[in-house]
Amino acid sequence: MDFKTWQHVFKLDPAKEITDGHLERICKSGTDAILIGGSDNVTLDNVLHLTERVQHYQLPIVLEISTIDSVAPGFDYYFIPTVLNSDNLLWVKGLHHKAIREYGEILDWDELVPEGYCILNADCKAAKLTDAQTDLTTEDVLAYARLAEYFFRLPIFYMEYSGMFGDMELVEKVKRVLVETRLFYGGGIHSVDTARKALAFADTIVVGNIIYENIDKAIETVEAVAETAG
Repeated sequence: MDFKTWQHVFKLDPAKEITDGHLERICKSGTDAILIGGSDNVTLDNVLHLTERVQHYQLPIVLEISTIDSVAPGFDYYFIPTVLNSDNLLWVKGLHHKAIREYGEILDWDELVPEGYCILNADCKAAKLTDAQTDLTTEDVLAYARLAEYFFRLPIFYMEYSGMFGDMELVEKVKRVLVETRLFYGGGIHSVDTARKALAFADTIVVGNIIYENIDKAIETVEAVAETAG
């Protein structure tokens, strides 16, 4: 159940359709957890509907919170992104303050896991939504990683390349400066090969878009974890 042991996570978007058969294959694939979240059209209704379907399988379920209105009970963890390279304070601390002001007295703080996001694909929805500054040097990204670990003491630093496969040399350099903070990587993982390359440096890979494009390729990404373990 401990997210610090996870190597492979499938991310399901509640705003996208997935058949019962494909969902069963995802949940029985050997992945470590299911992460539910998205950048747009995330509602309480579609979160609850997808969660109910996933709960039939014995897997940890995580809600990555992008809107306060879509927060629902029944998850093992709640991942709370703070976009470190955003110039809009709403995505750094604004929404977080609003949520804690409203729900702080009833929150189970052990279930909340803050993520230090660094969004690196200028063309992805998340970058546009959060006003992320993606034109970063290697030194900029390493500074954000150190900020996450040594200043904010965040348990996760998430390199997000959503929609494209990222710079693995940069991922390797980030991994070298992190000690306790776990490195999550997401973006462009669409095969065993890309999963293997990302897992060479990232602690945890997050596989999302390929689920809706090619379910067979999505399932194959789990094989990279078995290779790593072997």
